[in-house]
Amino acid sequence: MNRTFSSDVIVALDFKNLEETLAFLALFRSHDQLYLKVGMELYLQNGPQVLSALKERGHRIFLDLKLHDIPNTVYGASKGLAQYKVDMLNFHAAGGKEMLEAAKQGLLDGGSPETLAIAVTQLTSTSQEQIQAEQLIPVDLVTSVRHYAQLTKEAGLDGVVASVHEAPVIREACGRDFAIVTPGIRLVGGPSQDQKRIATPEVARQLGSSHIVVGRPITLASDPVSVYEAICQSFLK
Repeated sequence: MNRTFSSDVIVALDFKNLEETLAFLALFRSHDQLYLKVGMELYLQNGPQVLSALKERGHRIFLDLKLHDIPNTVYGASKGLAQYKVDMLNFHAAGGKEMLEAAKQGLLDGGSPETLAIAVTQLTSTSQEQIQAEQLIPVDLVTSVRHYAQLTKEAGLDGVVASVHEAPVIREACGRDFAIVTPGIRLVGGPSQDQKRIATPEVARQLGSSHIVVGRPITLASDPVSVYEAICQSFLK
């Protein structure tokens, strides 16, 4: 399925419970429809009620669970999660083409064809040295990411998660109608935390990201709304 993607800024909800999450979102009264990332910390400790609460408030959801298991298990998990009608769900491309195909089929059979299915290529916390020394991948990081992106497209998924720095080769290999979701977004002069391959919103826009995911630069800011608006202005202009 070919889709044309609008650019989006996704706010990562780096909180441990729903109460903290809603208190944070209360600051954004002038923004009715945020795009929000619910990750493992928030989802696994609080369950689907988080998704329901955010959907009731009109927000879009990227459910970031990075599912990775045998094809049958991922199919069942994907089909079960389809009931929550999240806007985006991700899987690990390292699970292979059969697993990725099962992931997509699970969403279809679960009645949520509109959910974007995307796959993680290499985490933005992973370095060139790590993929060679720890994963024993003999090719360079960019080649690995491009390969995973092409595999993801062949499996019929809608896009990938990758760092900004691999976005140009992914766009060249996979075309315009392929989502490139990029974490590791940091502001000029801000701390990198545990991310290694980082970039500013401006660079992400220039290099071809369709979505950027921003967490701590917003959630830890003294004025989260102003930082969010500045990032949107930089990325969406």
